Amino acid sequence: MRRLVNDPYQIVEEMLEGYCAAFKDKVELIGEMKRVVVSKKAPIKDKVGIIVGGGSGHEPLFLGYVGDGFADAAVIGNINTSPSPEPCYEAVKAVDAGKGCVYLYGNYAGDVLNFDMGAEMAADDGIRVETVLVTDDVISAENVEDRRGIAGDFFVFKAAAAKAELGGDIDEVVAAAKKCNANCATMGVAMGAADHPNTGTVMFEMEEGDMEIGMGIHGEPGVKREKARPMDEVVDEILDVLIPELKLKEGDEVYVLANSLGATPLMDLMVGFRRVAEVLGEKGIKIYKTLAGPYASTMNMPGFSFTLLKLDDELKELMDYPTDAPYFVQK
Repeated sequence: MRRLVNDPYQIVEEMLEGYCAAFKDKVELIGEMKRVVVSKKAPIKDKVGIIVGGGSGHEPLFLGYVGDGFADAAVIGNINTSPSPEPCYEAVKAVDAGKGCVYLYGNYAGDVLNFDMGAEMAADDGIRVETVLVTDDVISAENVEDRRGIAGDFFVFKAAAAKAELGGDIDEVVAAAKKCNANCATMGVAMGAADHPNTGTVMFEMEEGDMEIGMGIHGEPGVKREKARPMDEVVDEILDVLIPELKLKEGDEVYVLANSLGATPLMDLMVGFRRVAEVLGEKGIKIYKTLAGPYASTMNMPGFSFTLLKLDDELKELMDYPTDAPYFVQK
């Protein structure tokens, strides 16, 4: 394994301890299981609580986006595994300020089951909790409601958090998150597997020189596995899916996220984005802003994804709202 660990079965606990020590001015670790990262400013009076979460191994996804103007708390599970219901409930108790809370996470069965149980526990205390599932992975299912949530999590979390900061009530926050999700589409490519620290082996097997189009962030199968091709060809294939999915046309504006799955360098992402910009430009689709880097990783997996968010004035305002989280600062 190309990683150094102590006890592989304590890696999540040690990561959370280290993370909260590194950013102790912004966040703290709470709860009986020590699996909830909470903003030092939570709960915030008269604001809907924003709670994100899921399995670990996707950093900076979830815990990296807790901070001013972004999420109030992140609930963290084991590697590629949903958090259990108790910390989901503990997060609500920590951040609720009387206006209720919204859970936001990728659409995975274990997360749905356990966060729903956390919401039921909160309801017993009289706290309203609503849920928005992120379903941006266009390749994962034909029906939108069955799709996975991957890098598009970032945009949906951002939309909900900004609407809450702007004073929206819980229904308005949910509506903003759902609107963002409906206008967000992602497609990814993997060229290999991450090293799993619990087992000391790779998560799955791939032949050297192969790639898999549409693979999920936990190694879920994509649409096809084949020999690696030039970046421009792969980007064209991705855009041939994303552009029709969002019904993009000349004059539309998009926010682009070029996401590394962990081991893909910025150099490669920029080569890919170059082609994204060329194709969108040829079609008269304007790029509003771009993010590039590991925003939703799979530990040290070689691979990447591109996400397009179709914008209107409301979504621009939400995306541009100032934030000060450890892994996303925007003035």
